[in-house]
Amino acid sequence: MSVPADTAGRIVATRGLSLPWIIAASSVGTLIEWYDFYLYGVLALFFSRHFFSPELNPTVAFIASLFVFWTGFLVRPFGAILFGHLGDLIGRKFTFMLTLVLMGTATFVVGLLPGYALIGALAPILLVSMRVLQGLALGGEYGGAATYIAEHAPDGKRGLYTSWIQTTATMGIVLALLVILICRLSLGDQVFGDWGWRVPFLISAVLVGLSIYIRLKLAESPLYARLKAQVPMSALPRRPPNVRSDWGRLSLSKIIISRGGNRKRQAVCPHQNFREISVMFSLKPAKRGFCAGCA
Repeated sequence: MSVPADTAGRIVATRGLSLPWIIAASSVGTLIEWYDFYLYGVLALFFSRHFFSPELNPTVAFIASLFVFWTGFLVRPFGAILFGHLGDLIGRKFTFMLTLVLMGTATFVVGLLPGYALIGALAPILLVSMRVLQGLALGGEYGGAATYIAEHAPDGKRGLYTSWIQTTATMGIVLALLVILICRLSLGDQVFGDWGWRVPFLISAVLVGLSIYIRLKLAESPLYARLKAQVPMSALPRRPPNVRSDWGRLSLSKIIISRGGNRKRQAVCPHQNFREISVMFSLKPAKRGFCAGCA
């Protein structure tokens, strides 16, 4: 039994919270996740100096550091599949709270990791592990937040309201650059190069804690809550959709089309957001989290 998509348009607030507050709470969490994710990319040069063998050519070490950054993007689709399905099975709020905690923990640990001089080859291995966790978390967070807002938004406004999630990637890297600039100017180049580069990662714990506090005030999306009340848990899919089924082929084709132009940008792109929402709301609520994450 499914819930019609238009029921979302009739419920635009949760526990007395306004829709703008719901959008802001969801977007801030995603912004902080992007901040965490991009910190490494901006500071990749420092990782090449501290986490790889000093015997390596500096250029080779830097390329290796960029490869570690790339692993976060590589695993994002798997995070979308994992946490998207989890969101369909357990709930939207629980899932994007989980991804936020996972991202914050991994980022904070990066700020504490010992370098190659202390633990040798284990240093880059642990670094890659944290980047994998960050990539998985971001893959789940993005689709989960978009689904959560879309299921609160009234008919005719879903593309507009979920577009705030699209802006978080740009704002996240701007925030990362600002924090790094302030730390570098405050500490000086020498201190920043020695250990000060860790401070932006440690600051992330405060930002994530603030976001968790804000998100704890949110409840489950009304559309998902209605679905859960009407459909027993045993009737919900326990596995991600089977792409061999008719539904799966249809959904997979939509996802591929919706992603066609998305790899060409990492900034705000409103038409991309409309494509994602059109994919999401052409599906049953119990399958939206999975496909929104992939889209």
